[in-house]
Amino acid sequence: MSGMSGVMEKVKAVGYGRSGMLLDVHRPLGRPTGTVLLWHGRGKQERDVLAPLAARAAEQGLLVLVPDWRCDAPDSGWSQLHESVDFLRAHAEDWGGDADRAVLAGWSLGARAALATVLRPAREGWRPAAVVGIAGNYLTSSDPRMGPAAAADIATTEQSPVPLWLHHGAQDAVVDVRSAREFTPVARAHGWPVRYQESPTDHAGVVLAEYDRELRRCRPASGEHAFRAGELTAVMLTEAAASAS
Repeated sequence: MSGMSGVMEKVKAVGYGRSGMLLDVHRPLGRPTGTVLLWHGRGKQERDVLAPLAARAAEQGLLVLVPDWRCDAPDSGWSQLHESVDFLRAHAEDWGGDADRAVLAGWSLGARAALATVLRPAREGWRPAAVVGIAGNYLTSSDPRMGPAAAADIATTEQSPVPLWLHHGAQDAVVDVRSAREFTPVARAHGWPVRYQESPTDHAGVVLAEYDRELRRCRPASGEHAFRAGELTAVMLTEAAASAS
């Protein structure tokens, strides 16, 4: 992953919303070719885990906003996720982005939340132009605010389809790869365009990370399988943003 220095820049720890959460802004040196709001998973305030992926996507020309959020909040973190959308809409233009053509991406629980966002009625008139789901559980993951599992919800939703880009690790021990494999044909059968990719990596590898048992937290990847998988995720983000624009 050499050559990253000097081709993107990062604005760290920008406050957003009433919750007092922070987000990082990763942007190319030139005008962005696309805009992405990228949600992390179940871990508390893990925007740092997605920093390598966001930086790689910014190298490829994208403006990427990565907010912290907490699924253990009283409302399961939904107010924070909504506030991150509000921030995107209010400030994307500050860095040359376009919220109206933005891609909503998420990893793990963030992927399920991203799907819920397009399957539920639009909030304040905003819907993402495309969704990138990374290692998400679409078969069983649900809560009262998300609605039923995505595989069931997509069969009955009245929301219009948007392009879905899904990436999953074939060796994922956290969310079985069959989640994405089985959800893909269901979504297609109900008129949702899906681009699905698998990589020979695990749950963290698809976001350029690896789990450190001592830290009990993910850190930047060191394995070739994760470099390759993370690169593919960055490419998918870029392609999704290109299709949105």
